[in-house]
Amino acid sequence: MKIAVIGQSLFGQEVYKALQKDGHQVVGVFTIPDKDGKADPLAKEAEKDGVPVFKFPRWRLKGQAIPEVVEKYRSVGAELNVLPFCSQFIPMEVIDSPKHGSIIYHPSILPRHRGASAINWTLIHGDKVGGFTVFWADDGLDTGAILLQRECEVYPDDTVNTLYNRFLFPEGVKSMVEAVKLIDGGTAPRIPQPTEGATYDPIQKKETAKINWDQPVEGIHNWIRGNDKIPGAWAEFDGQKLTFFGSTLLDNGFVAEGEPLELLGASRPGIITKRGLVLFGNDEKMVLVKNIQFEDGRMIPAAQFFKAADSDTLQLSDDERKISEEIRAAWKRILTSVEMIEDSTDFFKAGAASMDVVRLVEEVKLKCGGLQLQNEDVYMATKFEEFIQMLVRRIRGEDEEELVVDYVERTVNNMTIRMPHQLFINGQFQDAEGGRTYESINPSDGMPICKVSLAQIEDVDKAVAAAKDAFEQGEWGKMNARDRGRLIYKLADLMEEHQEELATIESMDSGAVYTLALKTHVGMSIQTFHYFAGWCDKIQGSTIPINQARPNRNLTFTRREPIGVCGIVIPWNYPLMMLAWKTAACLAAGNTVVLKPAQVTPLTALKFAELSVKAGFPKGVINILPGAGSLIGQRLSDHPDVRKIGFTGSTPIGKQIMKSCAVTNVKKVSLELGGKSPLIIFRDCDLDKALRMGMSAVFFNKGENCIAAGRLFVEDTIHDEFVQKVVEEVKKMKIGDPLDRSTDHGPQNHKAHLNKLLEYCQTGVKEGATLVCGGKQVPRPGFFFEPTVFTNVEDHMFIAKEESFGPVMIISRFSNGDIDGVLKRANDTEFGLASGVFTRDINKALYVCEKLQAGTVFINTYNKTDVACPFGGFKQSGFGKDLGEEALNEYLKTKAVTIEY
Repeated sequence: MKIAVIGQSLFGQEVYKALQKDGHQVVGVFTIPDKDGKADPLAKEAEKDGVPVFKFPRWRLKGQAIPEVVEKYRSVGAELNVLPFCSQFIPMEVIDSPKHGSIIYHPSILPRHRGASAINWTLIHGDKVGGFTVFWADDGLDTGAILLQRECEVYPDDTVNTLYNRFLFPEGVKSMVEAVKLIDGGTAPRIPQPTEGATYDPIQKKETAKINWDQPVEGIHNWIRGNDKIPGAWAEFDGQKLTFFGSTLLDNGFVAEGEPLELLGASRPGIITKRGLVLFGNDEKMVLVKNIQFEDGRMIPAAQFFKAADSDTLQLSDDERKISEEIRAAWKRILTSVEMIEDSTDFFKAGAASMDVVRLVEEVKLKCGGLQLQNEDVYMATKFEEFIQMLVRRIRGEDEEELVVDYVERTVNNMTIRMPHQLFINGQFQDAEGGRTYESINPSDGMPICKVSLAQIEDVDKAVAAAKDAFEQGEWGKMNARDRGRLIYKLADLMEEHQEELATIESMDSGAVYTLALKTHVGMSIQTFHYFAGWCDKIQGSTIPINQARPNRNLTFTRREPIGVCGIVIPWNYPLMMLAWKTAACLAAGNTVVLKPAQVTPLTALKFAELSVKAGFPKGVINILPGAGSLIGQRLSDHPDVRKIGFTGSTPIGKQIMKSCAVTNVKKVSLELGGKSPLIIFRDCDLDKALRMGMSAVFFNKGENCIAAGRLFVEDTIHDEFVQKVVEEVKKMKIGDPLDRSTDHGPQNHKAHLNKLLEYCQTGVKEGATLVCGGKQVPRPGFFFEPTVFTNVEDHMFIAKEESFGPVMIISRFSNGDIDGVLKRANDTEFGLASGVFTRDINKALYVCEKLQAGTVFINTYNKTDVACPFGGFKQSGFGKDLGEEALNEYLKTKAVTIEY
C-alpha cells in the first residue's frame, strides 16, 4: 500500500520504520520544518532512505487550505494517510484525499480525554486504565470512528514518561502497523465513538499547572505526576515558583522528619526529609516529591533543598580544562543556533530538547572514559559552568551520590537492627513500580515485621538494564580481576562485622534458631564470599597444540569469560546462604546480578545490598528484587538480556524455568531442585554416632534443608533400638523462640508450609504408616510444628516417595545383610541430591557409595558441606554445581582463539 506519513517525533520515526519493514511503500513524509538547523527524527530517517520529505510550515492560511501545499501532497499518490503524531492542523482536502482516507493515533481511550494533553489528563484524573486509540480522521477534534483500541493498567506512580515509554509508545507503534494491515486486508472496522463519557481536556500550560492544596493527597499526587515533566506542577515559596517532579504516595506509617518548607496556600508546611519533600493533602495523607526545579531552570534533589550550595568553585587541572573544552565543543555541536558557548549558557534555554539530553550523556561517556551520567544530571546542572563543575566532581569521585536508606528499625536480641525494605536497583533503594508492597511475616508469632516493596515486571526490566549497562559500559566490566577480588573480600569483611545483625534478621524473617543462623546461615555465607574472592585472579584459559598451517604456524588458546547479566532465584530455607552460594561465584567470574530472594524471606538480601554499597560495588552490579516468583522469576527467565539463570527450588518450577530459558534466548541454566535423600544405617555402625547424625540429618534447620535425609533405612537388628533412642532424643528437644539461645527447634518458615506438613502427616497415617510421635502443630502463636517420627513406612507410600521439607523422620527397616536390596530401594526415586551411609566396614561403605545415585554421599557423617566442595544433584534434583571451583564454570563461557603467524 502507498502511504503518506504525516507527523513528527521519535514516535513518528518508529511508525515509519515499522511500516517500511512490513513491506509498505511510504511515498512521502510530511513533517515540520527544521528547528535551529536540526531536522525532526522522522525527517532524518526518511531522508536517509531517499523518501521524499516535505517540511511545510503550515497547511492552512486563514482557515483555508493552501492550494500549492495540497497539490504537492497529492503529487505523491498516497492511498492512505498515517498520522502517528502531528502538531499541525491538516485540512480536510488532505485528510479525505487518499483512497482509504486517514488514520490517527491518539493516546487515550476515546471518547475520553480528547485534546492534545490526553496523557496528562489520564493521570490528573487518576484513571486506573489508560491506553490509546487508532481512529479514522474526520472534521472534528478526535471524534472520528474507532479502528482499534488498546488498554493498559495505570500504576499509582506512573508519570507521563513512564506510561508513554512502557505502553503507549511501543504498543502504539505495533498497533499503527496492525491498523494498516487491517485496512490493506479490507477488514478494518469503523466504530462510531459513543457520546456517553466523552470529555475534551484543554492543553496543559505552565500558568494553569499551579497546585490546588485544598484536596486529598491523591489528587495532589495525580496533579504532580500528570504534569511531569511538562509543564510541571508548581507552588510558591518565598515569592518564587518551585516546580515538583517525581511524586510517590507514602504509607500512613511513614514518619516525616526534617525541616519545614512553607508553601503558599498549603494547609501545613511541607517537610524536607532525607528522602525528599513530603507534602500533605487536606486528608493529612502524604506524598513524596523527589526533585525540585527553580525558576532559572536549575533542578536539585528535593532532599538537598536546605543544604547550602558549595561556594568553593573547583580549580581545574590542565587535563580537566582540556575535558572542559571538549565538552564545550560537544555543547556547540548540539546547540547549533548558538554562536558561542559561554559559561552562563543554559542548555535548555539555548534550544536543547530531550533527545539532546541523551546525546550529551553519550558525548560525556565518550570523552570521559565511560563516565555514565543520568539524564537527570543534565536537568540539574543546566548552565555550562555548573555542568562542568558537576562533571569534574564526578570524575574526581567527589560527587558520589549518598545512599539513602529508609530503614525499618527494631530493638531485638539485645541490639537495634536496621533493615532496608525497598527494592535495590542500580545502587539505590527505591519503591516498586506503582508503590506496591507486601508484609514480611515473623514465623515466631505470625505478626508482620515490616512492609516490603513488591517488585513488578517494570522493575525487572529496570534492574536488568542497570546490570547490563554495568557489565557492558560500567567500571565493573573494565575492572581487573585482582581489584574485583578485593571488593568481594571487603564485602565479606563487612558481612562479618555485621554478622550478629544479619543473623538476627535471618532468625526473625525465616525462623532459624539464632545460634544456627549465626554459625551456618551467616557464617557459611561469609566463608563463601571469602573463598570466591580468592578465585578472581585465578580464572584462566589454556594453550592448545593444534596442527600447524605449514609453512605458517598457529597459536591456539582459550579465554574464560563472564557470561553477562545473570538472574538468580533463591529459596526461603537459607535466605542469605543461598544468596552467597550463587552470587559469590557469579561475581567472582565478573558477571552482574539480578537476584530474586524468596518472597517470604527478603530482608537479609536487602541488608546484603546495603553492605555491597558500603564495600564500594559499582552501581548496577548487584540488584535485589523481592517479589512473586510467578512474576519476577518468570520475567528473569524470559528476559532477552539475561544470559544465565541460577535457581534453587522445587523440581516443577525448575522445569518451567528451563523451558522458558530454552524458548527465549537459550540461556545457560543451573538448577538445584528437590530431594528425597536416603540415609542407610547398617547394624555394624557406631550406633550413638548414627543416632546423633541421623537426628541432625532430619531435624537440622527444622527440616527445611534441601539435603535432609528424606528416608532412613535401618537394618533389622538395630531398628527397634534406633527408633526408641530417636524418640527419647526428640522428646528432649526444646521448641521455642529462635532468639532464645537454649532453643533447639524454631518455627516453620511460613503458614502455607506448616499446613503442607500437617497434610503430609495426615496422608502418612491414612496410608498405614505408624506415627510414633509428633505430627501436630504446637499450640502457641507462630508456625511451630512438632518434630515427627514415622515407622513401618512401606516403599509405595506417599511419604516414602515425596519430600516433606520439614522435621519429619521417615524410617523403614531392611533385612540383615541385604545390601543390594536396600540400595535398590534407596535409588528408587527420581531425586538424587544427597545420600548417606553409616557402617564401620570401609569396603561396604565404598561399595554403597559407588552404587548410590546422588550428587553427594556422606559416610559416617551428614550435612558436612564446605565452600571448597562442589554441591549439586543428579536426575530430577537438577544439574550444575554450587561451591568449589566447579561453581565458577556455571558463570563462565569458554572462547577459543587461534592465531596464524
